Parts: sequence; structure tokens; C-alpha cells
Amino acid sequence: MRVAIVHYWLVSMRGGEKVVEALCDMYPDADIFTLVYDESRVSEKIRKHKVTTSFLQRIPGAIKAYQSLLPLMPFALESFDLTDYDLIISSESGPAKGIIPPPHATHVCYCHSPMRYLWDHYHFYRSHAGLASRLMLPVLAPLLRSWDVSTSLRVDRFVANSHHVSDRISKYYRRPATVLHPPVSVDDFTPSAVIDDFYLCAGQLIPYKRIDLAVEAFTRMNRKLVVIGEGKEMERLKRAAGPTITFLGRAPFAVLKEKLSRCRALIFPGEEDFGIVPVEAMASGRPVIAYGSGGALETVVPGLSGMLFGEQSVEGLIKAVRDFEENEHLFHPEALRAHAGQFSLRNFMVGMQAIIDEELMMRKTVQHRRDYNIAAMQRAFEAQLPALVTEPRSATLQ
Repeated sequence: MRVAIVHYWLVSMRGGEKVVEALCDMYPDADIFTLVYDESRVSEKIRKHKVTTSFLQRIPGAIKAYQSLLPLMPFALESFDLTDYDLIISSESGPAKGIIPPPHATHVCYCHSPMRYLWDHYHFYRSHAGLASRLMLPVLAPLLRSWDVSTSLRVDRFVANSHHVSDRISKYYRRPATVLHPPVSVDDFTPSAVIDDFYLCAGQLIPYKRIDLAVEAFTRMNRKLVVIGEGKEMERLKRAAGPTITFLGRAPFAVLKEKLSRCRALIFPGEEDFGIVPVEAMASGRPVIAYGSGGALETVVPGLSGMLFGEQSVEGLIKAVRDFEENEHLFHPEALRAHAGQFSLRNFMVGMQAIIDEELMMRKTVQHRRDYNIAAMQRAFEAQLPALVTEPRSATLQ
């Protein structure tokens, strides 16, 4: 069985790329297809595979400005020739499911999210975009939405990374989805015996992550906050930050691991589809203070693994931090690590393999049933042939 893994773009190592790594472990001979590829910014595990890029790769500056090429992505995805593959696994968020699968192939889509900038976050993205994007999006978005919905019919089985995403797949694509949480390398993280007096934010510095709420809240409270990550919001956040806010930029894994294990708590103020960093914090024995929406509702259990706040505002976050500090003694590293264990890499791989095997067997059963029905119809037709033969005429017309 020849296997193809289709991922939207490979230009960094975040949650989606961790899923690709797990799929590479499951199918070590699989080929990878992606829109654009920066070999220097992905893991050795991914680099070991044959990676095929689209024509977007040849556009100057595409690796850094790939998101501006959104109108070309449907054409790029449909240009991939997957004729020789039996199993296609698309890792969808950017998009990726829009490939054209051959009739005989099984297409399983692991969906991190329907494209946020076309659907539920459309107005937020547009309001934070540059002038050109604000002008073009109202023209392009309806066309891209139509393409996005139509390509959902090219998928045989949807797998969602959370119930939150499953609900959006049902809403926008009218398709059911099996929920399987993404893999988290929980064994890579360990608790620390020393807890320092700071809170932590980690992730891309982009608008919908709402790191701005944390920066303003901790500036107001005069409490220490360490921010790990890079993105277009960096300069704006630095200008708004007070002296208690520290920006580390894109930190090595060793630094992230240390900060996760020694912070008082992870601050998670945005709405995420799932959110891997909170689980990494729990695996490090530290609780999470999260906005109570999206994937956080599936990982943050109040009183066990963290606290949730209902109002996505500076005031709501400040209140949550103060409530946490009154109850900080209730959180235990052992309980947090045990809770994080359910999101392990092994559980993901076992669950994904079971889903794929089930879908392959289902398609095989349907094919056998179709072949049987065709054979039965042919036998019935052949049995009727004698009655359908025209009798010779008894007289000749004069």
C-alpha cells in the first residue's frame, strides 16, 4: 500500500507538524506533499521522507509570505498527482484536503481546523489584516469558501482534533467527524522541584492568540510574565509591555521545557482549536489559566489541571489570576502529569491506526458488496436471455 501525507505547509515545527511526525512514525515509507517547504525549519524525521512541493515553492519569497498566496493554493493542491497512492492522509488547516484523490484511494483527513480566516474568524482576521487584504478578502472569500466546501466531498473520513473542531466541520461541511486529540510528547516534559515567581505565555505572536490581554493584565498587576514565541505582533506587544514583561522570542526547546516546569502557571488567553502548549504545561506539573472556550474546555479541568475564565478581557484575566493565587496550593504536579497522559503520542497513534484500518475495511466491504451485486445482476440478466430472443417470423411479407 502506497501512502501519501499531505500537509498545508512545512515552514516550522508546531502542533500540525507534530501530527505529521506521528504519521511518519506510522508510515515510515510514506511520501509527503506540501505547498511550500523550508527544510531548515523542520525536524530530521520529516526530512527523511521524500517531500514534494507545489509550484508555489518557485515563487520568490513564498516560504516567508506563503499566507499571502492563499488565492493560488487551490490550484497548487490540485496540481499534485496522487494517482499511484492507495491511502492519502491530509493534515488540514491551511488547506490540504483539496487534493484530487484517485478513485481507488482512501482519503482520511485529520482536521486541525476548517480554515479560520474563511469561516468563524473571518471578521477578526479581516479587521487585523493590511489594507490590501481587507480590500481583497470580501471578493476572494466567497469563492474560496465554495471551493473549501466542495472539496470536503473528496474526503472519505474526517478526523477532528477536538469536539470544538468536530462541531465546526459539521456546521460548515455538513460532515460527521471522529474526534481524536493530537499527539503531545508528554514524556519529554518533567516537573521541577523549584517554582519561580513568574507566569508564562508561549505560542505564535499573532492576533487571535490574544497575548495582548496577558501583556496588559500583567503590566497592570505588576507581576512577572515571560513570553516565548515570535510573530508579527512582537513589536506592538513590546510597546505595550511594562517592565515586568520579558520577551524571549523563538526559544530553544530546552528553554521552553525549563520555563514550563518552573512557572507558577501557563496563561492561555486565546480560543484554540485544541491547544498543545497547555497539555505540555500539565505534563510539566504546572496548571493552566485559560479562556474558557474552544479546545481548552477539553483539556483544562477546573480544580485539577487549571482554571477557566469566561470573559475574554483584561479584567477577566486579572480576576482569574487572583482567584488562582488564592487556590494555588490545590494543584499537584503528580495529578497534572497523570491528566496529561491521556493525550500521549502513543494514544494518538493507536487511535489513528484504528480509524484508518476501519475506513479501509469499510471501503473494502463496500467494494466487495458492489462486485457481488454486479455479478448477481449479470447472472440474472443471462438467465433471462432465452426469453428475450426474438422468435423467427412465420410468414414473409408479400
